[in-house]
Amino acid sequence: MAPQIRIAQDDAADEVLSEDPFALLVGMLLDQQYPMEHAFRGPWKIRSRFGTLDPATIAEAEPEAFADLCSTPPAIHRYGRSMAGRVQQLAAVVRDEYGGDARRIWTEAADAQDLLVRLRALPGFGDQKARIFAALVGKQLDVRPAGWQEAVGPYAEDGSYRSVADVVDAESLQKVRQFKQAAKAQAKAAKAAGS
Repeated sequence: MAPQIRIAQDDAADEVLSEDPFALLVGMLLDQQYPMEHAFRGPWKIRSRFGTLDPATIAEAEPEAFADLCSTPPAIHRYGRSMAGRVQQLAAVVRDEYGGDARRIWTEAADAQDLLVRLRALPGFGDQKARIFAALVGKQLDVRPAGWQEAVGPYAEDGSYRSVADVVDAESLQKVRQFKQAAKAQAKAAKAAGS
């Protein structure tokens, strides 16, 4: 049985995340400038409206029609149309480089550094997002290639509430949100002190 992901805090959306590796990847892509639980509901919205999360089918969809589908309220993201394009770019990479199987990105990585290289190469994934996603598959799917903790850094810490990788229920979601708010306040204070 697949591990039960609880990031979206919605049974139907979390079921999609738990069953479909591409859904988890899309949720991570959408997790920027948008509440994380809403971002991770995006894949369910796409599947519900489009009928599938098959990367090849999404990559080949007519871009305007797909953007319309993604931006229809409730949209997949605050920037639904532009994120629709990113989802199609991501789907094309998964189709072309991983034979349509997103899981291969992490299951076939030679080690943690290779995993990070693969993740950073994805559209919309920078270094931090790559490390958070590596922490997510490590903590919630038990995919921990050699050197995982060192490569992922503080996101790998047990008992931390730094990122979406640590969200397993409503309580942990709140703890992650509080951590992020405190980090933002600290950065703002440091910037003000430096000016």
